[in-house]
Amino acid sequence: MAGIFDDLKRTFRQGNIVVRLIYINVASFVLCALLSVVLGLFKIDASLLIDGLKLPADLLQLLRRPWTLVTYMFMHAGPLHLLFNMLWLYWFGKMFLYFFSAKHLRGLYVLGGLFGALLYIAAYNLFPIFSKDLYHSVLVGASASVLAIAIATAVRDPEYRINLMFIGPVQLKYFALFIVLYDILSVGSSNAGGHFAHLGGALAGWWFARGISSGRDITHWINACLDSIGGLFSKRTPRKPKMKVHTTNSRMSDYDYNARKKAQSDEVDRILEKLKKSGYSSLSDEEKRRLFEASKR
Repeated sequence: MAGIFDDLKRTFRQGNIVVRLIYINVASFVLCALLSVVLGLFKIDASLLIDGLKLPADLLQLLRRPWTLVTYMFMHAGPLHLLFNMLWLYWFGKMFLYFFSAKHLRGLYVLGGLFGALLYIAAYNLFPIFSKDLYHSVLVGASASVLAIAIATAVRDPEYRINLMFIGPVQLKYFALFIVLYDILSVGSSNAGGHFAHLGGALAGWWFARGISSGRDITHWINACLDSIGGLFSKRTPRKPKMKVHTTNSRMSDYDYNARKKAQSDEVDRILEKLKKSGYSSLSDEEKRRLFEASKR
């Protein structure tokens, strides 16, 4: 059993941001399920504790548990809900990392969840049709976060082709348009809150991608906060003594270094151009490996 946990910890540490987010979501689901089982054996209702992590639509309840603005995006209603969201996160997360950094994905996951939460709360408190359900409605799931990642990828490269079962290759722009229209047309359904949250996530993804194209990163403040929080728990390593630097051949080494970096950059640009024109399936294994390594820098 210890070996299994060691393997999981090693995979988590070595995995990219997509793998880590999937691990966090799965772990949250499993821990909540185990808590329900254990407390149930003692005839204790675990729902009150677990419900404290779900996002309420009622503003008064939200004021009593503001942390749910973040915790809800790591909770799921059932195994299938978790499975489909994690599959979407895996697929679109990999595509997202071709064009943006791991920190961008981390920040957009949170930002998409926040936008989804705010639109969900606004809709339930503004539209009279939801007044009867306001007090009892809660929101869970990573859908808004995942949709933010998907829409950002579609905005960055709308011509990118994905293969859909029974349909074939479809450009991302049409896929994204279909998802958004479906959510708009479904806001009157029994899962209205979920569809409003999806639209909030889509808005965050669009805003992020447009901002990056004009030199603005709207996830910067989120990543700064997450880095600060992570710094509180990270182990501080002792400072290494300063090393002496010999500058005899520095001009030549700088030239070699810059030339190597330029060659790597040109190669990544060539692969991205091929990806844009012919799709991911046209890349060789070596090109896929280089593109993946470049996305982690």
